[in-house]
Amino acid sequence: MFRIAGAPPRILPPLALMLLAALQQAPIKATCEDMSCKTGFPEDVHSAVVSRSVHGGQPLLNVRFRSCDGNKKIHFGSSEPGDFRVGEDGVVYAERSFQLSAEPTEFVVSAQDKETQEEWQMRVKLTPEPAFTGTSAKDQKKIEDIVFPWQQHKHSSHLKRQKRDWVIPPINLPENSRGPFPQELVRIRSDRDKSLSLRYSVTGPGADQPPTGIFIINPISGQLSVTKPLDREQIASFHLRAHAVDVNGNQVENPIDIVINVIDMNDNRPEFLHQVWNGTVPEGSKPGTYVMTVTAIDADDPNAQNGMLRYRILSQAPSSPSPNMFTINNETGDIITVAAGLDREKVQQYTLIIQATDMEGNPTYGLSNTATAVITVTDVNDNPPEFTAMTFYGEVPENRVDVIVANLTVTDKDQPHTPAWNALYRMTGGDPTGRFTILTDPNSNDGLVTVVKPIDFETNRMFVLTVAAENQVPLAKGIQHPPQSTATVSITVIDVNESPYFVPNPKLVRQEEGLLAGSTLTTFTAQDPDRYMQQTSLRYSKLSDPANWLKIDPVNGQITTTAVLDRESIYVQNNMYNATFLASDNGDHAQLSLRIRFLEAGIYDVPILITDSGNPHASSTSVLKVKVCQCDINGDCTDVDRIVGAGLGTGAIIAILLCIIILLILVLMFVVWMKRRDKERQAKQLLIDPEDDVRDNILKYDEEGGGEEDQDYDLSQLQQPDTVEPDAIKPVGVRRLDERPIHAEPQYPVRSAAPHPGDIGDFINEGLKAADNDPTAPPYDSLLVFDYEGSGSTAGSLSSLNSSSSGGEQDYDYLNDWGPRFKKLADMYGGGDD
Repeated sequence: MFRIAGAPPRILPPLALMLLAALQQAPIKATCEDMSCKTGFPEDVHSAVVSRSVHGGQPLLNVRFRSCDGNKKIHFGSSEPGDFRVGEDGVVYAERSFQLSAEPTEFVVSAQDKETQEEWQMRVKLTPEPAFTGTSAKDQKKIEDIVFPWQQHKHSSHLKRQKRDWVIPPINLPENSRGPFPQELVRIRSDRDKSLSLRYSVTGPGADQPPTGIFIINPISGQLSVTKPLDREQIASFHLRAHAVDVNGNQVENPIDIVINVIDMNDNRPEFLHQVWNGTVPEGSKPGTYVMTVTAIDADDPNAQNGMLRYRILSQAPSSPSPNMFTINNETGDIITVAAGLDREKVQQYTLIIQATDMEGNPTYGLSNTATAVITVTDVNDNPPEFTAMTFYGEVPENRVDVIVANLTVTDKDQPHTPAWNALYRMTGGDPTGRFTILTDPNSNDGLVTVVKPIDFETNRMFVLTVAAENQVPLAKGIQHPPQSTATVSITVIDVNESPYFVPNPKLVRQEEGLLAGSTLTTFTAQDPDRYMQQTSLRYSKLSDPANWLKIDPVNGQITTTAVLDRESIYVQNNMYNATFLASDNGDHAQLSLRIRFLEAGIYDVPILITDSGNPHASSTSVLKVKVCQCDINGDCTDVDRIVGAGLGTGAIIAILLCIIILLILVLMFVVWMKRRDKERQAKQLLIDPEDDVRDNILKYDEEGGGEEDQDYDLSQLQQPDTVEPDAIKPVGVRRLDERPIHAEPQYPVRSAAPHPGDIGDFINEGLKAADNDPTAPPYDSLLVFDYEGSGSTAGSLSSLNSSSSGGEQDYDYLNDWGPRFKKLADMYGGGDD
């Protein structure tokens, strides 16, 4: 048979097998079974051998606890919580890394029923592994053996009862193990390996099924090993099957099941489902009022301490009226109020920092995370509206309706534009005839006192109203303030000039036709309702008289005829002639006055708006022309001539004239400047040596050489300059600066077209003679300075040239009178021998 060797009895002893067989044959009463079960630890002292080096989180051993009632919830604890921790599954873990001393380490493991609080204890004794010499620790390490059960061969002469298969307890393997890998777990073997050559294999997820290769087995020795660290959050347990076959592949043993549980380690922090949680609570809530629930999850085992979360509030902002306005259920995350004093008008929002910690909230070994809870304090009607004054005042003209006469203002500390803030107004006294109503302005929450029925000043000169204000919803329970606020409204009625009226109206007069002109028909007497206005007597006038038969006395209202009454007139219909007369007092007028002390003379249009007192009001606008001027004793304008057009005053006219004068001065200055600029430009042009005139260019030489023979001159240009560049083909605007303006010029001698070196002297003599006789000619014969030209020039010598006049003894002082153009000649010839 196969067997697994190792931990305390994982195989049923023979006596137990016999008892099981007996139980199958004869039932036992329930009372006896109950009497045989005892809840608690199976032993008082549990000894275990562990390695000397212990690292934090390492599972050390399993403690066994028997519970006769499977529904009991047992909580395990340790007397040394700083060093050892007991999980809910009974696995003992090291809380920190340390070295065991040579002496055994003892501590107490306790178990407590969460419902009955009954408690059991067991002492645990840990002994370090002995230090071996000569052999390696790997060779000396004791590996559990899992042994297959085997069945007697059928041809055996002795018939034996087949042993029951073992129930292999799960193998607990901690996650995130540091190795080294492969890490040996158990050794699987069969009792028949003594007589047969067997091969071992393992199948299932984690072995030959995905994820493959996590568990491997030595086919010869049956050593089962894990190849890498495990992650409980990915796979919490593995279910494998171990097989034993002979060299021919024949099964020699029934497969056995191996369950490997991945022991949870605290390698995951709690994570809140939301980073920010929003909740609300009504102001004035009593302590214990539920607000909201925050929730965090932990990827670790929720049934172990690694995944058991605890909540707590780290901070509250603001901290008024108390720093601990809220509390949280540390297991469920429910947030409730614990203090009174929530007032939205003082604090509208609270911000809580919530922390979730695993390891049941252990601050030393637990992992934590935080989230924010935002709690908004909602409004309730805990503040009634309050009038800003005890008495409000207003006024209204008589006979006016739909007029707001007073604004009632209130304050309410509740949230604006909510039923707890919106005010309703009602009159409690002072208006028995219902001439006023109060509307609520939805934006400002003011009460608008409005006239809805006409008021007669002669009957009521003043109203004193009593008004009350309250909210749309009633006040919250327990509020000590009065539910409403009251005030007084004093309204004054303003007397206005009312129109006179006739009694009766219309008035019927019977008269035969043919009544002569000047006859008295009747007298109209009008009444004025304004009894309190100081007015003169009424005036009467005719408003409509189609045939112009009647007239009315403006003082006493007597109506007389102005023509013979004719029944057959086209203005008589059904024997009736209609005429309309008007009665007016002297109080329906408007006075125009000047608001400022001084106004420019001119004609002004003043719009006048006229409105009647009807309902609805009718109005029209008229334009009144007002002339402003200096008046004499008789009231006539004395400065009419100074008013030019409508609205042009003296100041405007003066300004216009000044602008015109300034403009003319600017134009004149511009013209003078242009003329002066032209004169200066012409004077400068005469003194500038033209660059494009090859006849009198000044050439500068560094080495004078032998005169004109050294220069590549075309003397034909001096002989016939007009043939080289005639005026007819010059481009427009291209002229020498010293050229004379285009106008009638004196007739200069025309040279022959044939080039001849000897005619240059005649040409110059003729040109000089023409220049002497033309006072407008530019100084072509300006002084030119020449160096020694050498000899052999084809142009000949100029020293033999003479002026057309005698010249030698001539007085040239008169050149000083010819102006700046001849200043250079005057200096040359008029200065004496120097």
